[in-house]
Amino acid sequence: MAARTVVITGIGGGIGTALGRAFRAAGDRVVGAGREAPGEGVCDAFVETDLRQLARSDAALEDFAVQTRRAAGAAPVAVLVNNAATQRLGGAGDLSFSDWAETLEVNLTAPFRLVQAFLPELRAARGCVVNIGSVHAQATKPGFAAYATSKAALHGLTRALAVDLGPEVRCVCLAPAAIATDMLKAGFEGREADLRELEGVHPAGRIGEPEEAAAAAVFLASPQAGFATGATFYLDGGVLSRLHDPV
Repeated sequence: MAARTVVITGIGGGIGTALGRAFRAAGDRVVGAGREAPGEGVCDAFVETDLRQLARSDAALEDFAVQTRRAAGAAPVAVLVNNAATQRLGGAGDLSFSDWAETLEVNLTAPFRLVQAFLPELRAARGCVVNIGSVHAQATKPGFAAYATSKAALHGLTRALAVDLGPEVRCVCLAPAAIATDMLKAGFEGREADLRELEGVHPAGRIGEPEEAAAAAVFLASPQAGFATGATFYLDGGVLSRLHDPV
């Protein structure tokens, strides 16, 4: 029987699927959450939920927590991976308020509310919260005002929670650059030259793989990373270290 339960939001996405498989391979029981169920072998149990509702409704949050605890069984919830995110694109002049509000609800408010919901278990287990951030928290581009702001705030929340909850609960952040999910690759279909250009701007010479992000998250949630809290690990292929001067 698994010693602990890991709750992963956004389990149906490319990184979420890799996270579920990696934590299961490490011996954990995985309860996945989100609107989209994952494939076979990704999690031990799945709780369908809309993170917008968890951000807005105490009743929805409590119902989700009850279902998740039931799915966890005898393995206590010891790790919460806030992976789910939405990306509403638009410049500051034309981004709608609904897109702005939804981005903050899903990417920032729901993670905070989920920490509150599972805080008794996390404290009892001396557990860990892993927030999946983004390089956009540090350096962004036009059209990403809502997304970049939400991720910067999530990085800040990571630090604040580490201070508030330590030493009982660690809180860390994993911030990937471009990751080769099915969604990303579909967006470059027929644009192979653009994809090669994206790969080339990373000093690593390529973009990341979902399995690399998952392996980093498993490490950050493990006892081997026990002194890490409040920290953000940039899995960025070096892209944040590179200037993009015109000459």
